[in-house]
Amino acid sequence: MSDLAARKAGARKAAFARRKAAHAMVGPGAAAQLSAVLAGYRGVPLAGYMPIRTEIDPLPAMVEAAAHGMVGVPVIEGEGVALRFSQWTPDCALIDGPFGARIPATPAYFEPEILIVPLVAFDAAGNRLGYGGGFYDRTLEQLRARRATLAIGFAFDAQEAEALPLEPTDQPLDMIVTESRVVMVSRG
Repeated sequence: MSDLAARKAGARKAAFARRKAAHAMVGPGAAAQLSAVLAGYRGVPLAGYMPIRTEIDPLPAMVEAAAHGMVGVPVIEGEGVALRFSQWTPDCALIDGPFGARIPATPAYFEPEILIVPLVAFDAAGNRLGYGGGFYDRTLEQLRARRATLAIGFAFDAQEAEALPLEPTDQPLDMIVTESRVVMVSRG
């Protein structure tokens, strides 16, 4: 294992522990800040995610957004492949997808302009540490090559790290939303 891979594995392990503790303490309203941010983008096609394990739950904000425009969820089609996004509604039929995330039973694919990105850890500079598959990095790179795409990391405050081990292929976030705040990332 390379030094970078070992540092990423260590950072993931520590972040998973922090996230698990935060998840156990969360009360209702954890998605209120996310709802407030998305209210400024009514009608813009967006993709959230179906929470797994101890991820912070974006579903309340996604339900609100779906009343005003298209909302989707990611579909993993294979290792090393960018994500696709299928339209989701609060009452659509779901089936089990890869990694335990639920996906629409009848896919209707579209390209979102906003992605709500799950993560394991983030830093104040807008960097994220994911699960290690590179799905969101590949996807954001492809979407951003075609048009402006807003990447909103959604996490618990406890998932913030001082610094993260990064690779050149890691795609930055434009904003991080937690249960208590919104962090705007400046790229200058």
